[in-house]
This record gives sequence, structure tokens and C-alpha cells, in this order.
Amino acid sequence: MLHHSRAEQFFSDSEKEKIKEATAHSESCTTGEIAVMVVDESSQYHEAEILGGVVLGSLVAFVLTILFFHESIWWYVPIAFILFFPGWFLFKVSHRLKILCVGNAREQKAVQERALKAFYEKGLYKTKENTGILFFISILEHKVWVIADKGIHEKIKQEALNRFARQVAQGIHDGRACDALVEAIREAGDLLVKHYPCGLGDVNELSNEVMFENRKGRDTGSPSPT
Repeated sequence: MLHHSRAEQFFSDSEKEKIKEATAHSESCTTGEIAVMVVDESSQYHEAEILGGVVLGSLVAFVLTILFFHESIWWYVPIAFILFFPGWFLFKVSHRLKILCVGNAREQKAVQERALKAFYEKGLYKTKENTGILFFISILEHKVWVIADKGIHEKIKQEALNRFARQVAQGIHDGRACDALVEAIREAGDLLVKHYPCGLGDVNELSNEVMFENRKGRDTGSPSPT
């Protein structure tokens, strides 16, 4: 049976088409290239799984020792050790529990690093005038990062890109992820037109399809133009 990642199901088919159309429209009058990628998570956060197992196992062991073993440390230590393993497994399979053990700074760094990796994996740096922009959405962390090639940064500062990221992140929080993303793409297109107007012979260098990657690293979507 075909299994779809959470990333692939994040937008409905109609929403994916709406995003594709918005991307094509925004690119129609600029040499800038816009791409969208959604991933399940930016890191597996193994340290959070271990921390969760330690904390949960220790707490349960503490309660059991008080109730049944007269607060004996000789019972507490082996019980905590044994309970670490089911606790670790619970945090491994439960995304909501695992993310509770991840700090905001760690999340932010993981999303930024994964966005940069995706930028190169998907070949967005290969555009003729170095004008690729990636809207990167990481579901587990509920975070968005917008990254642009060096050609864009010559005239558009990162703060403007961060504003688009915050706009999409707020839309995800409000349950209107597609509409917020479409709005941000259109506003980014308007900004690109001012600095990078379309010239003669301009071609679409990147796919307008939403790209995905599931937890096992299998990419869907292509950097090829459509």
C-alpha cells in the first residue's frame, strides 16, 4: 500500500494547484525563480528522544518506588533503567511528545540548516542569474524559512524574506497555510519584479510544483520546470 508522508498530505490537491498557479503568476514578470518545499521534520532530534525516555522513566520509577518499594534507591535505579526503553520508544514515535523536549533555538537552527541543504539538493542555486528563492516549511516544528540565492541578496535583504516566513508561519498557526503561502508568494513576486524584471528570452528554470521529502529521505517533486 502506498504510504504518503505528512508533508505530502499537508496541502490538498486543490491547494497544491493553487500554490503552483501563484508561483507561475509571480514568476511571469521577473527573472526570479520561486520554489516551495515541505518536509515532515528538519531533524530526527535523537537527543530529545533520549531525554524524554530518561525523564519519563525516572518519574515513573520514582512513583513506583515510593508506592511499593519504601523509597529504596536499590529499586529505583534498576526500575528507572528498565523504564527508559519504553519511554524512549514512546518519545520516538510520538512527534508531539518529542518536540516538547526540543528548545526553540535548536528547532530554529535545525530548520535553517535543513532549508539550506534543500536549497542545494534541489538545485535552486543553478539558476542563470542566481535568483532562486525557496519557501521551506517544516511541519513538526511549525516553522518556515525563506532562503534566497546570492543574486537576490544583492538587492533584497534577509529581513524582507524573514517577513514572508513569519507571514506563512502565522497562516499555519491560524489554519490557513495555503492562503498565507499564496499571499507571501505573490508579495515576493511583486518585490522581485521591482528589482529583477523579466527580460527577453527568460525561461522558467525551476518547477512550480510543491516539493516534498518524507522522513526516509525519499524526495518527491523535481527542480525541472513545468
